[in-house]
Amino acid sequence: MIDRRGAWSPVIERPRNPATTLPRNRTIELIVIGCSLGGMHALQVILSNLNRGFCVPIAVAQHRHKKSNEGLPAYFRRETDLQVVDAEDKQWIEPGHVYLAPADYHLLIERNGARGELSLSVDERVHFSRPSIDVLFESAADAYSDRVIGIVLTGSNDDGAHGAARIKARGGIVIAQDPATAEAPAMPRAAIEAAHVDRILRLEEIAPFLIEVCQSIVSHS
Repeated sequence: MIDRRGAWSPVIERPRNPATTLPRNRTIELIVIGCSLGGMHALQVILSNLNRGFCVPIAVAQHRHKKSNEGLPAYFRRETDLQVVDAEDKQWIEPGHVYLAPADYHLLIERNGARGELSLSVDERVHFSRPSIDVLFESAADAYSDRVIGIVLTGSNDDGAHGAARIKARGGIVIAQDPATAEAPAMPRAAIEAAHVDRILRLEEIAPFLIEVCQSIVSHS
């Protein structure tokens, strides 16, 4: 859609009951989130509105300075009841946990039998970034297929767009932050252009959406 100033803006759909238009025949087993510039605030808003009863694990690739340390998960632990930690290599994925990609490592999702497992890599940077959102999203799509939700938040490049498309190709659900509410709109806008995203939501709408959709899908599976 073109606004009066001639600028592009997405068409935003906000059905009254969003779960009714999404698949009900499976359980969501993992949520992956990607963000960059402005991501600290965006993650704080989402995580602070997910209480201890929200069990679907979350893996996050946030573009971090390579000298970033334990201060980041400690900051988010003050904002949420969920267990927020830096991911470790070969760590099992557990309910109610939020796993942050450590500074200067790619975070990948693997499947070991019925269980999900985290893997860390120091392979080359992708989109000048390590961790890369595309790496996280693509590995999650390959490991979890249609049982994953991908969320692309604020950021100043197009990292995450290819990963969002991979999640959609595997039958998963993709949410993009409304670019109008993003500190840096380029990243969610690139995801919207690359993938047929399921929802474009304002930041404050994302946590309630996750709660409703995950509960609704579980109740119908």
